[in-house]
Amino acid sequence: MISLTQAHPATVVADALVVICQSGPDGPTPLGDVPDDVAALVSATADVLGLTGGVDEVHRLPANGLRTRSLVLTGAGEEVTPESVRRAAGAATRTLAGLGKAAVVLPDDEPATLAAVAEGALLGAYTYTRYRLKPSKDEDKAPLGEVQLLLGHRATKAENRSAERAQVLADAVHGVRDLVNTAPNDLYPAAFAETARAEAKGVKGVKVTVLDDKALAAGGYGGLAGVGKGSTRPPRLVKVAYSPSRPKASVALVGKGITFDSGGISLKPAANMDEMKSDMAGAATVLATVLAAARLSLPVAVTAWCALAENMPSGTAQRPSDVLTTYGGTTVEVLNTDAEGRLVLADALAAAVEEEPDLVVDVATLTGAQIIALGRRVAAVMGTDDARDEVVAAAAAAGESVWPMPLPEDLKEGLKSKVADLANTGERWGGTLTAGLFLAEFVGTTPWAHVDFAGPAYNVGTAYGYTPVGGTGMGVRTLLTLLESRAAL
Repeated sequence: MISLTQAHPATVVADALVVICQSGPDGPTPLGDVPDDVAALVSATADVLGLTGGVDEVHRLPANGLRTRSLVLTGAGEEVTPESVRRAAGAATRTLAGLGKAAVVLPDDEPATLAAVAEGALLGAYTYTRYRLKPSKDEDKAPLGEVQLLLGHRATKAENRSAERAQVLADAVHGVRDLVNTAPNDLYPAAFAETARAEAKGVKGVKVTVLDDKALAAGGYGGLAGVGKGSTRPPRLVKVAYSPSRPKASVALVGKGITFDSGGISLKPAANMDEMKSDMAGAATVLATVLAAARLSLPVAVTAWCALAENMPSGTAQRPSDVLTTYGGTTVEVLNTDAEGRLVLADALAAAVEEEPDLVVDVATLTGAQIIALGRRVAAVMGTDDARDEVVAAAAAAGESVWPMPLPEDLKEGLKSKVADLANTGERWGGTLTAGLFLAEFVGTTPWAHVDFAGPAYNVGTAYGYTPVGGTGMGVRTLLTLLESRAAL
């Protein structure tokens, strides 16, 4: 929970007072309207404690002379930007699990700074404890309960709206993290569909439609049906539509929702297969984004298409060399059953463009090649030029790391099949781009962007900034910013 107050840092009552510091040649500099004794403490203890104000640096000290129990100094690095203060605020609140309330000193009076600090502080206040019988370490404690931003003046309507948006955004990101972190024995296609129904209940203007395995087979959704054949838990296509009264635009968001990916008959190596519970992050992201847009009453019609299946090996599983007929009639030869995400996305993309949206964006943990190309913190964006650039611009504004990638014509040759319209894999090199070229076959002339965030969607390393271990919730901020940009046109 977040609140705004005009209380001064010297008089505010809280469990912790968070001060953001900038690093510089003369040591760390506390930012904002901080008490003189806090500034003096930072200067006096910098050498002793190794304070630099560097990125992700957090120090918690006794709050002598203040009405808070502790003082938390968090670094923004040398360059103070919305993203650096977002990350600093998140790094601080991430260390405060188990506490009730923290007050954060704003570095300046800029509206973008308030929004960034609010977002970062709320994003950092996250823990996942569903499967813990009792807390075993600090990370397993309940997250920080309340964030209070110290304005120094009475909050304006615009500032209150900014805080409210930050809360809606953080709730959406936390929802994605929860879904991604859920064990696959608890989160399977039907369970995801029921979660979507439950989360959408009571949200104004939102309607949920679920196609089960029988409806998918009858409707010609051969990609979803084929991928789901090997599992005892059949596939689903979940459509979550937000319809405001006077929309300025219509946007379709398509998400890959493989609730667990074993690779199917083309079985993955055992090492790190546990991470494949995260293969539904795209579906979780588009679901959360649509609900956030509805809660913010954005004047944009947004539809999420969650393509859900479990990819398992069994006697009923699809085989390499099987031929599927996807929604709309395109036939695909399955050369590798571990290239399943593009098959379920093909169905959902074809269904989405049938409704003639102004823009379609798909989000998927699609290829290991994305991680090889861009690492674990930067997502790849492909698509028609204007749509791709729109997503890249939205990500920059939101503070998420993406990189535009091409769709080279020469790689299409690798998708030719001897027996079908397409093969589901091409040559080894440029695998991320080949996957994008495959998806492009299902969007026609609709402006389209494809986001491959196989690495950034799931953090297998240590926590940093506002990003926890496990599900990150990346993508929600970018998509919501994109929708807000469309609403402002």
